[in-house]
Amino acid sequence: MFNRALKRYWPYLLTLWVTAVAVPAFASPVAQPPEPFPRSSLQSTETIESSGHLVLFSPVREIRSEIRSEAMARLPVTGTAQLFELSRTTNREKARDHYLRALKDRGANILFQCSGVDCGRSNVWANQIFQESNLLGDDSEQDYLVAGAMDSTGQRWLTLVYTVTRGNLRDYIWVEHLAVEAGVKIPKFSDLPDRFQGPLIVPWEGGITFNFDLPTGERRRVQQWASEEGAEVILAGFSVPEDDENFEQAKQRAAKAVDSLADVLIKTGINRERIRKLPIGPGVQVPGPDRQGNRIEILVMQR
Repeated sequence: MFNRALKRYWPYLLTLWVTAVAVPAFASPVAQPPEPFPRSSLQSTETIESSGHLVLFSPVREIRSEIRSEAMARLPVTGTAQLFELSRTTNREKARDHYLRALKDRGANILFQCSGVDCGRSNVWANQIFQESNLLGDDSEQDYLVAGAMDSTGQRWLTLVYTVTRGNLRDYIWVEHLAVEAGVKIPKFSDLPDRFQGPLIVPWEGGITFNFDLPTGERRRVQQWASEEGAEVILAGFSVPEDDENFEQAKQRAAKAVDSLADVLIKTGINRERIRKLPIGPGVQVPGPDRQGNRIEILVMQR
């Protein structure tokens, strides 16, 4: 039986699994970079795909050629980076305010922002963090912010906006829009990341006996998530109806798959009393190409 804490966060779980039933993932505005500032021109676009992309959540310092920051993380991400040059008829402050409004309008939370020398040295941001020489400017003429948001599929997004005025008085904007891998802790991210880990997607096959695509590394990750005192492991089972199945039969098959995976996790050392089973079957269609078909989504809620 679900305890009080699980009941309290049940609307959040439904957000992960129920919302936006008929909307494809790419339709979510959060999944797209913010609209560019109108009086700017795109100079370059880069694709980012990294297992350890550096993101700062506090001012940068350089000590003996090493980057230091009170809150920073190397995150597994995919996304884009865009460089814009501002028109001479506008300024950085207007561009920064444009992105702040755009991010807040889509429900993003500002996790950190700084201005001027409080951000640290511009050459560190330009050459070591963003690796873009056009961003080298005056330390007193720079701004940085990082915002976080979660879309209807549970995907977490970070948006980084850095503006600077160069010595030639030209203004530039750097915008990174990043999808963060599920289960990774993001500093200062406020939408329950400290209490929830996942979801981890586990495809399955079978009907009487079951096979799970759950590599050893991912099993260890679930064990690590569940190792904290009071942690609860939630197994949400999804199924695709076979040609001769009705809804209830497909749901029952999902329930059997959840039971089977629970047994697998118990054998790895996870306490049976900590496992919560949620057979959903074909009743909820979640957007996202990796969240289709017969699968179990593992979510761990920590006390």
